[in-house]
This record gives sequence, C-alpha cells and structure tokens, in this order.
Amino acid sequence: MSLRRSYGAHPLHLISLIACFALAGYAFLQASKGPLPVRMALWFVGALIAHDLVLFPLYALIDRTVSGALPRRRRLPSLGGINYLRVPALLSGLLFLMFFPLILRRSEGAYGAASGLDQSPYLARWLLLTGIAFAASAVLFVIAARRTPTRPTA
Repeated sequence: MSLRRSYGAHPLHLISLIACFALAGYAFLQASKGPLPVRMALWFVGALIAHDLVLFPLYALIDRTVSGALPRRRRLPSLGGINYLRVPALLSGLLFLMFFPLILRRSEGAYGAASGLDQSPYLARWLLLTGIAFAASAVLFVIAARRTPTRPTA
C-alpha cells in the first residue's frame, strides 16, 4: 500500500506538516525559557477565549447581516461579491487589532518613552490604509464583473 493511499495526501504534505510542528515546538521551547512564559500562556488563553466567545460570533453576525443585505444578482452568479468586502474588512480589522493602543492613543507614555515618537498619525494612517484596501477591492470587483460573461435572466 502506498503512502499516499494510506495517508490520504501527497507525501510533501506530510513532510511540511512535520516541519511546521517542529518549528512550532522549537518556538515553544524558546518562549518557555523567556522571563514571562506564564504571562504569555495567559495571553494566549485570553486571546483564545476572546476570539471564540466574543469576536467570532460578532463578525459572523456582521457577515450574515451584510450578506443578507446585499442584493442577489443573477447576472454575476460565480463572482462571490461578498468576498470583495470580507478581505479588506479582515485586513482593516487585523491592523486595528495589532495597533489599537496606538490608533486610539491609549499608550502615549509607554510609546513615547520607548520610541521618542508621537502616536498621533496612527489613526489617519489606519483610516488611509482601510480606504485604500476597500478602494482596491472595489476596483478588482469592477474588473472581475466586466470579465464575467453576463447571462440573460430567464
């Protein structure tokens, strides 16, 4: 019996999984030698709980609401228009999640002391990046809509 048949995927998939687990194990061992492994573990548990119990239901509800509000078009059946909203929204949300203390100006003392810089441009830059992401997504949607052949409605 071949490895592909018994494993269910290409052998390179198994090799890449083993490499990923080895890298994750190495990262865990290096992090556990640091000064604050308990605080890091608490942060991961808190992030897991915050995501699974708060954020996921929230953005799933928002996605359902937006998906239901968009008109169903028969002439663009395979375009997946909602994804042209999901991707820039995800990008914007991840950027906000990473930089929210700076965007909301909640770390003035620590950030100023560590870097000597002001955190005032972060909100404008985040809004600019969000606008660029949505604008680029809209342009890509228009390009995809023009390339998709239209079908006459029955």
